[in-house]
Amino acid sequence: MLIQTAEPTSEPVSLAQAKAHLRLDSDNTAEDALISLLISAARRYAESYTGRSFITQGWRLVLDSFPGPGIMGVPWGSTYTLPPNAIVLERGNVQSISTIVYRDMSGATQTVVFDAASNGIQRSTDGTIVADLSGAPARITPAFGRIWPIPIPEIGAVAVNYTAGYGDTAGNVPAGIAQWILMRVGTMYENREQVAILQRGKVEELPYVDSLLDPYNVVMA
Repeated sequence: MLIQTAEPTSEPVSLAQAKAHLRLDSDNTAEDALISLLISAARRYAESYTGRSFITQGWRLVLDSFPGPGIMGVPWGSTYTLPPNAIVLERGNVQSISTIVYRDMSGATQTVVFDAASNGIQRSTDGTIVADLSGAPARITPAFGRIWPIPIPEIGAVAVNYTAGYGDTAGNVPAGIAQWILMRVGTMYENREQVAILQRGKVEELPYVDSLLDPYNVVMA
């Protein structure tokens, strides 16, 4: 189960940029609240479509246990290319892992803290766990010669807390993503209902629009 623990504090597209795209005067503030909602909705859709976080935000991955041989029912040695004991972190780019929290066999809560990342690699302070944050998705495994801790066999026994996103500001987000958001905002602004009654003939989608997001899709394999 993936839980968002901290929302982004800004959007990849500003209100001013969206109003310019919509050809609205900057001093016309009557629909600022609506346009802000449309920006947020477009960003959330794009994040879901690509499997990424854009502006810095917090996430918690809750698991029933640490992984063993095979992941998500896929046995090691199949065409699945991830290590057999890796935890995979969605909604990258993952900037850093803060903690792994688990309940041990006595039911007590144990917290594994991580040092700062270096060259895309982050290690727990005790050296038992290593994470590769250099790509998306990020991966966590026991360090060489180590094994995962033994949690109590209960649901929700393990939680990984981490921060993801391209950066803290819109300038960190790729231009293709921002352009897609502007185009989606324009579409939603002009078509405010779930169903459109067309009176001007056939309407064709522009086939290149969603392809603006394709370079940023996370491949979970």
